[in-house]
Amino acid sequence: MSAIEPQTERLSQRELRNESGRVLRAVGEGQSFVLTNRGIPVGRIVPLDAPAPTLPIARAAKRVGGWAALTPQPTENDRPMSRIIDELREDRG
Repeated sequence: MSAIEPQTERLSQRELRNESGRVLRAVGEGQSFVLTNRGIPVGRIVPLDAPAPTLPIARAAKRVGGWAALTPQPTENDRPMSRIIDELREDRG
């Protein structure tokens, strides 16, 4: 949010609290605001029908590896769940 459009007014948290009626009327008329906290931009207040901001795509996403590439490797200790439950029941009795 470092790039603020020139037609967007900055609005502090205090101004929003004290002038909420004016802000809501302005948003209803199509104006957008950048909400700041101690001078640092933290959010936007935009009309509902405003187009969503688009993000420039610098390069296409490419997925290599990851969890999908992993396959389970069976071990000699692998047993079916029913056998494990039976063994646990034998320990109780």
